[in-house]
Amino acid sequence: MTVQGTTDPRFAACREAMAANLADGYDLGCSLAVVRDGEIVVDLWGGHADAAKTRQWQDDTLVNIWSATKGVMALAIAMAVERGQLDYSAPVAEVWPEFAANGKEAITLDLVMSHRAGLNGLDVAMDVQGVYDWFPYADAFAAMAPLWEPGSRCVYHAMSYGHLAGEALRRVDGRMPGLFVAEEITGPLGLDIHIGLAQDQDHRAAEITASDDAGDWLAELERSGYRHAMHQPVVTALTPNQRAWRAAQIPAGNGQANALSMAKLYGLLATGGGDLISPDGIKAATALRFEGMDPSLNAPTRFGAGYRLGGPESQFGPNPRAFGHTGWGGAFAFTDPDARLGVAYVMNRMLGYGDDAVTRHSRMIEAIYGAI
Repeated sequence: MTVQGTTDPRFAACREAMAANLADGYDLGCSLAVVRDGEIVVDLWGGHADAAKTRQWQDDTLVNIWSATKGVMALAIAMAVERGQLDYSAPVAEVWPEFAANGKEAITLDLVMSHRAGLNGLDVAMDVQGVYDWFPYADAFAAMAPLWEPGSRCVYHAMSYGHLAGEALRRVDGRMPGLFVAEEITGPLGLDIHIGLAQDQDHRAAEITASDDAGDWLAELERSGYRHAMHQPVVTALTPNQRAWRAAQIPAGNGQANALSMAKLYGLLATGGGDLISPDGIKAATALRFEGMDPSLNAPTRFGAGYRLGGPESQFGPNPRAFGHTGWGGAFAFTDPDARLGVAYVMNRMLGYGDDAVTRHSRMIEAIYGAI
């Protein structure tokens, strides 16, 4: 299949990797981008933006990036920390007094950002409209008791992360997180990343599709006993195709973006943070908070303050100092500070944990690191 866009000659293998993934059916439509030392060395896209294959993927096609949105939110929090508005080590209740209810007065922002707050989901009924409307979902977390002792384990807060961190930010800044991101990060940098997509941009959003095994991790949650993460409400792989999902602000998972914008953002972090944040601010956000097993996914994990950290089990290449975030179905975006890389891949065909996903991912990573 035809792959559009450009690469530096050294990164030509990235085009071949994308073409192979499209030809083999691992991808329906996608984009891949790499920024090195501030220069765009890969900017590729191809395939189709809809299941019926009537729309070609374009250079400005947007797609739901699921939990790769968490990395954008991690940066917003890091900026607020550097400005003195928030403190990783301070209790969340200092800026959000209602959050102290039912034994949560000592839960720090650090625990929230590293998925150790004991609040991976709700224990009361909540429909998806409550998430879309922000306050019903956030207020329910403020009122509930932790599901287990905070700090005792790392259990992935798949949906709750965004509203917990986002409400803390809103309390000190006054802006909803999507507006903070737009005015403080993406707007100044001219990036096409949205947490809350305007209706007049909806035509650019790709249709999400999913393989039969795309819900593997949900099945793992059910088996683990930590099922709260994707219940109350239930969100499916195809929920992002709804206009209401795209319009809402869900900093844990409804970012709409293309690979180039995500790679530019992580590329900026690779070279010190520019005008957004200082190297010390990046260091504080990416310091190790947890390393060990996540019992909800039965998998090893490493977390900073909202960022997944590189390591043997990461999807960020060979450097353990890399950091970023992955998204359900296969998206990823990360910084390799030693190679001075910003890398991002986004797509609309979600895969599970099988060989197809491994092959799709390894082709791209091997092509990128083979070039350097």
